Amino acid sequence: MDTAHILPHVTAGLNALTAVLLVIAYGLIRRGQRAAHRKVMLGAVCVSAVFLACYILYHFTAPIFVFAGQGPVRQLYYMMLISHVLLAAVVVPMIVMALWQALAGNTDLHRKIARWTFPVWMYVSVSGLLVYAMLYHIYAPKT
Repeated sequence: MDTAHILPHVTAGLNALTAVLLVIAYGLIRRGQRAAHRKVMLGAVCVSAVFLACYILYHFTAPIFVFAGQGPVRQLYYMMLISHVLLAAVVVPMIVMALWQALAGNTDLHRKIARWTFPVWMYVSVSGLLVYAMLYHIYAPKT
C-alpha cells in the first residue's frame, strides 16, 4: 500500500486528535489551569503541523479523488469542502498569531485572538473529518 492510500486515514486521525486536544485545552483554560492548557495547546499545534505536512505530501503524491455521491448530498459535500478549505487557509495565520502572543506573554491579546481562532479551528477539524468520512467511507466509490 502506498502513501496515497494510507495518508488520508493518517490525516483524519491527526485531525481527530487535534479536535480532541482543542476541546481538552478549552476545558483546561476555562478551569484556570493555564500550564496544562499551554502544554495541550502546544500538542495541538504540533499535531496540526504534522497533519499539514502529511496533507501536503498526500496532495503531491495522490491522484485527484472525485466525490461519488449524487443528488443534494453532492452540493452539501462541496459547500462543506469549500468552506473547510477557505477557513483552513484563514486559520493558519490565526493560530500563528495566537501562539505568538501566548508565547510572548501577551495574555490579553492572545485571549482576543483565541476567541476567534478556537471556533474556526474546531470547524476546520470537524469539517475535515466529515469530508473524509463522506469521501472515503460513506460515498466511497465501489472498487
